[in-house]
Amino acid sequence: MTGTASRPTLEAVAARAGVSRATVSRVVNGGDGVREPLVERVRRAVEELGYVPNQAARSLVTRRHDAVAVVIAEPETRVFADPFFALQLRGISKELTAHDSQLVLLLTEGRDDHVRVGRYLAGGHVDGALVFSLHLDDPLPGLIHGAGVPTVFGGRPGWGDGVRDAVPTVYVDSDNRGGAREAVRHLIGCGRTRIAHITGALDQTSAVDRLDGFRDVMVDVDPALIAEGDFTPAGGERAMRELLERRPDVDAVFAANDLSASGALRVLRERGRRVPDDVAVIGFDDMLPVAEQTDPSLTTVRQDIEEMGRLMARLLLRRLDRGAGADHLAGAPSSVVLPTTLVRRASA
Repeated sequence: MTGTASRPTLEAVAARAGVSRATVSRVVNGGDGVREPLVERVRRAVEELGYVPNQAARSLVTRRHDAVAVVIAEPETRVFADPFFALQLRGISKELTAHDSQLVLLLTEGRDDHVRVGRYLAGGHVDGALVFSLHLDDPLPGLIHGAGVPTVFGGRPGWGDGVRDAVPTVYVDSDNRGGAREAVRHLIGCGRTRIAHITGALDQTSAVDRLDGFRDVMVDVDPALIAEGDFTPAGGERAMRELLERRPDVDAVFAANDLSASGALRVLRERGRRVPDDVAVIGFDDMLPVAEQTDPSLTTVRQDIEEMGRLMARLLLRRLDRGAGADHLAGAPSSVVLPTTLVRRASA
């Protein structure tokens, strides 16, 4: 016959520490006003008994759930196929774990999912939200604002003025435009004159910024040298075929991300174009599972994707500690734009 050990209670901890139940509650829930010797006695009793706080009861006291929603505005097929998301989630997870907070992953594939996410956030299940991969017509910012949840965005938001005025825009991004300029200048420095660009999905600000950076350098570029992609290998293949049909004399390609560049490399190899001898190729991201395994290895613009995730979580946790209404105070979290660097490998 087996029995189950009873779960230690606040009363048991109080008895072991020789203090009142109220004192134990204040220590466990992070309250003030308890002298340090008593705090140490309570903590020692908690450890000896293996006491685990009741999260529901703790939330009533602290008004915190120790949980953060991570909302990715993409379908699961895209999220689990693109290493960009894995890197960003790893950075977020490391930071949240270090602060004893749980990650709740929410994905959106259609309008019904947007409503579901908005309803979940409004239900008070999490302390805040980290949101990335937004598209320009995405209703999520308005839904999140309506839910009243403190939020940090991944990437520069690109919604209209009306929404911008209503939604606090704390975000983390990379210098997409500057990185694109550096990539194109490198190609020019290599003697390339017919430089093409494969864009990302142009309903996302990162793709628009990289296209703008390309145009900053290629001021009078032939429109035939710009082909629209979607940040996927298949989109890169499709765009590269279009470019070769329109401008078979192309001698360099700047792709909006590494996955698009990998698709372009496949098409160039199929068409018998040598890289970099005939066509030089540069990507954007420096995702090592992609950039180091392409043939040839990919010259690319590096952005620290994992650090972006870490910073998003750090800004949100800081905002939660200060209180969502305190953003106007000195030292309140502000947006961060990380620098990019060109990583030279064999493709350019």
